[in-house]
Amino acid sequence: MLLGFHGATTMTSDLQTDVAVSRQAGYRGLELWSAKVDIYLKSHSLAELKALFEENGVAPLSFNALEFVGFRGDDYPKIQERCQEMCKIAAAIHCPLIVVVPSPTEARWQLPWADVVAEYVSVLRDLSDIAAPYGTRLSFEFLGFGWCTVRTPRGAWEIVKQVDRANVGMTVDCAHLFAGGGLLDEIDALDPARVFAFHLDDVEDTCKEAITDNTRVYPGLGVIPLGELCARLSRIGYNDTCSIELFRPEYWQMDPLHVAQTCRAAALAVLSPHFQVE
Repeated sequence: MLLGFHGATTMTSDLQTDVAVSRQAGYRGLELWSAKVDIYLKSHSLAELKALFEENGVAPLSFNALEFVGFRGDDYPKIQERCQEMCKIAAAIHCPLIVVVPSPTEARWQLPWADVVAEYVSVLRDLSDIAAPYGTRLSFEFLGFGWCTVRTPRGAWEIVKQVDRANVGMTVDCAHLFAGGGLLDEIDALDPARVFAFHLDDVEDTCKEAITDNTRVYPGLGVIPLGELCARLSRIGYNDTCSIELFRPEYWQMDPLHVAQTCRAAALAVLSPHFQVE
């Protein structure tokens, strides 16, 4: 398994810092936070972005995220345009993957699940067509928050199966699985070849209704049964990438290198019993 850092874990640092601390802390990969890439490209070229990764020996693992793609309204052409823009960037720097996030919708409680599935199957097939010429894969990430339309591995997997495109898979995020009420045995039904990304994180001991991105903590310091979750991923044959995605503002105020090093040590303690980690 290739272990990577994640730009959301050091949100107040710039992209250059993320790449540098990833190298210094011993990571071989970095999941890019899209807003940081946008800022970097205001004053740098795509060639310079590619060189930034190559010179540091850090691979861009994925591009996070194309957000709120479902239940299309008048702004959907902007989502299509953004998808194409992200694909162009990803292709130029040899980043294989874009994370795609489902939408909130005020009518979610009235919508039959079949309508939710049909909407995302349609959207993901459309975005798949945009991404295909660039050789870019799309990884659909369920979100465990109460406002989200797709909250569990089972739900995301049902959609991905129906999309039935080679370049569309899914992301498993530990915090979202736990917060959204997903069951660990839902992992057993996944095809590891269609799990494109794995986000490792933990959360504070609080009721699930109170879980937010801000309640995330270093892996192993919270209440998610990470050992069992990783064991199940390993048993189905998943052995691709893992990035440590923490949104905790407290960590954003710390030295980025210290955070990256602490994340790596915590992740290795969780992952090593189940995976051979690079």
